[in-house]
Amino acid sequence: MSNPLRVSPLKRLRFAPVALSAGIFAAVLLSLSLTGTLSGFAASITNTSNTAGSGTLIMQEQNAGATVSCLSTDAGSVSTNSASCSTINKFGGSTTMTPGNTVNTAISIKNTGTAAASTFTLSPGATCTQTTPTSATGSATDLCAKMNLVITSGSSTVFSGTLASFKGAAASAFTMPAAPTAGASTPFNFAVTLDSSAGNTYQGLAASVPMTWTFTA
Repeated sequence: MSNPLRVSPLKRLRFAPVALSAGIFAAVLLSLSLTGTLSGFAASITNTSNTAGSGTLIMQEQNAGATVSCLSTDAGSVSTNSASCSTINKFGGSTTMTPGNTVNTAISIKNTGTAAASTFTLSPGATCTQTTPTSATGSATDLCAKMNLVITSGSSTVFSGTLASFKGAAASAFTMPAAPTAGASTPFNFAVTLDSSAGNTYQGLAASVPMTWTFTA
């Protein structure tokens, strides 16, 4: 009796290549699904040093001998960056001046930060104050008009006039040197002269004007 489920050898030979082809095609599909694409040339660059930071703008004032220094950070930190300096007297601090006598005071203003300054200004206070530091004083009330001031930086004259005209003067009225780059300093000399016309009524008096130096960047 014959078996109806029996496959002839010839049919088995025809089926084998078809099954083999199907297996290979399935393997290729599986490979593509795992890798996403066929292999090929590739090139890439990864940047690992992408950083940016801010510089610092710090002012230093020094006397001629560099024995006294004031920094804009002395009041706390660079976050405030504004301080008062009472240890460097630009008018010399003399209490023994006589008519025609001149007192010179040399200083330097330095940019000790890492950023270059774009502007550099000097702004006098709004008032010139007359005081009586000694017990024997004259009766004059206009010493500020008798004190002459000349500010120079190298061969350039920044200001020339009386303390009465210096106080409250607009910063734009001064011929300031170029703003210093990081690490650079600018020299200044303050020459204060008691006018030769001052008489006995000007004895024992003193005059003062505050001033502010400013960098911006």
